[in-house]
Amino acid sequence: MSWMLFPDNTALSALVLFLIALPFLYAARMPVHEALMGLARAVAGSFRLAARWLSRSADALRARNKTVLLAHAREEAGAAIEREFERVMQLVTRDLSGYPALQRKLLDEITRVEEDYQRCNEVPPPPPNWTKAVETIAKIKDGGDGLVVKILEDIANSVDDIYGKIVTEYRRSYEERHKILKGFMPFWRSLQQTLTRVDRNINGLSDSAARIDALMEKYREIQAGSERMEQTLTSSAATQFVIAATVMLVALGGAFVNFWLIARPMSAMVGGGEYIAGGLEASHIAALVIILVEATMGLFLMEALGITHLFPRVQNMPERLRRRLLWVSFTILLILAGVEVALAVMREQIIAADMAFKQGLGGAATTPPAEIGWVASIPVAGQMILGFILPFALAFVAIPLEYFIFSGRTVLGALFVSLLRGMAFALRIGANIAKHLVVIVAKLYDAVVFLPVLIEHWVRGRGTGAPRAAGGAVGKRAVFDREQGS
Repeated sequence: MSWMLFPDNTALSALVLFLIALPFLYAARMPVHEALMGLARAVAGSFRLAARWLSRSADALRARNKTVLLAHAREEAGAAIEREFERVMQLVTRDLSGYPALQRKLLDEITRVEEDYQRCNEVPPPPPNWTKAVETIAKIKDGGDGLVVKILEDIANSVDDIYGKIVTEYRRSYEERHKILKGFMPFWRSLQQTLTRVDRNINGLSDSAARIDALMEKYREIQAGSERMEQTLTSSAATQFVIAATVMLVALGGAFVNFWLIARPMSAMVGGGEYIAGGLEASHIAALVIILVEATMGLFLMEALGITHLFPRVQNMPERLRRRLLWVSFTILLILAGVEVALAVMREQIIAADMAFKQGLGGAATTPPAEIGWVASIPVAGQMILGFILPFALAFVAIPLEYFIFSGRTVLGALFVSLLRGMAFALRIGANIAKHLVVIVAKLYDAVVFLPVLIEHWVRGRGTGAPRAAGGAVGKRAVFDREQGS
């Protein structure tokens, strides 16, 4: 049965059907409006409720992240302050505890230098009175008398001898002074070294005091839990997260090289061509287990050394037990490194045997490799070095792993808070869209039945004489807005 009343005229059939349905559509106008408003109220209310829940969850998660972040920062700042105080205590105990003895040594050296200086300042004895006699004799005229000339010559010779002795004594006196001054040098150097050491200690104390002041100021801000400190700590955690992730990627590359270094020779130990599950070869699983055991031993080694603090129980161990754990993990790591060195040697032999086997299968005559001397040993030596170094290098992954875990919680928590707030914002937008969309749909419905609606408004306006009240979609929208609180 066709819906077309006039088979040859589709438009006329549709118009007639519309006119027939128009009274029913007008009669169903209010129920349709109420249904649309109810649907919009349910959707918008659900969206707003979900948005409020997400916002409160984001606030609670942010508060929890802030508490954890501040607690971790407070612990780090406290540990840093404790280390600075330990350094100051060591400096005071080691260097400044001997300050009284150092002071006595300085005073003794200063006194000695002062005494030597006084000795240098000793005035030479005044010239004897015979100089006046020489001046008197110098005024005597010889007058050509041989006796007088002889006497004067004897006097001159005597004066020359005495003058020579005086000059010699004077020079000896100056040599002694120079020796005394030369003897100053060890004292001056000792005094200079002592003062330099004291100055270095004082500067070290000043630097430690400045660092302690800065750390105490940071600790007070952390204790106050200010917004600025939270942002600073979050930014610092993000930086540490990126750096730790980069270092771990580099370490992952080293683990990958280590894996392929031992995977092939492991097939000779655990059986080549055997599969455990799917496409996983037993040799690959064995190589991966060795690398994971090396990383685990490295992790315990760093914990026992006190470099990382991932396991509080290890940190709370007695010193003797922790030292045993250190040696056990180091021994296992050393043994695994030795195993990798042996596997590196075996790897070259396996590769050479495979090449010879393939040449034999191909029917080609096996030609001995050309003698190239020690150069042929370079790859083996390189693989042995890598096999020994990589296990110990992987041990240091524990340090970036610790930063990655602690900073990752802060970074992922901040990202999750942003995600929750973004979802809450999207839900609020969805609620507003639903609110406005239902008004648009109601208006479109009124546009379809506009003719009976106009007649209704005309009749109501004529019967009461009152201005047309807001009704239909507009009035319902106002009621809806009041209900939604917007």
